Amino acid sequence: MNKISIVIVALNEEEGIGGVIGAIPRDELKKMGFDVQILVVDGDSQDRTREVAKKAGAEVIVEPRRGYGRAYKTGFAHATGEVIATADADLTYPVESIPELVRVLRDEELDFITTNRFACIEKGAMSLRNRIGNGVLTLTTRLLFGIDIHDSQSGMWVFKKDILDGLMLKSDKMPFSEELKIEACYFAGLRYREMPITYRPRVGKIKLRVLRDGFQNLSYLIKKRLTR
Repeated sequence: MNKISIVIVALNEEEGIGGVIGAIPRDELKKMGFDVQILVVDGDSQDRTREVAKKAGAEVIVEPRRGYGRAYKTGFAHATGEVIATADADLTYPVESIPELVRVLRDEELDFITTNRFACIEKGAMSLRNRIGNGVLTLTTRLLFGIDIHDSQSGMWVFKKDILDGLMLKSDKMPFSEELKIEACYFAGLRYREMPITYRPRVGKIKLRVLRDGFQNLSYLIKKRLTR
């Protein structure tokens, strides 16, 4: 049997993590021939995130070193599946779409799938300021690297685990998301596709610091273009 690892990063997400894990269509994935590993990488939460995740059936790894990218690197290192899927712990991403994304990955013989949140954003899921910021970052990514994607910051991906060996992923922070796409779709030249998804309002406290994180991501794009 093949195996899929679903990696979810979390920090103080007790309100949403149980719902995310519960919505993962494990039975459907098993019918497709996959054993399912659900892996939550917890950034040393101070609430009940770990307890809720374990009760819902996930494996939990505590990663005290802070950073979005650092958490994903730790999760990928502990993933035992040939295929990896990702989602946030706040119910924004449609984990019920994972089987369809996996089918496309398999049937089209792709290496990497990223997702486009702008295809269907539910009311209240993203502020106007965030939409503008995401638009600027995506346009910059397209201009600097020529990648045909419409959402450079999406955090839901499905890919073959073995592609990670050929990627130079240096960021431990928020730029990790754009860097993963640039490495996979541009530098490694992998077979990829961007798929539309529904993006929903988050459950729990917003942690994104728009201006700081936005400028950090923009400067990282320029640095990546100049130094890679």
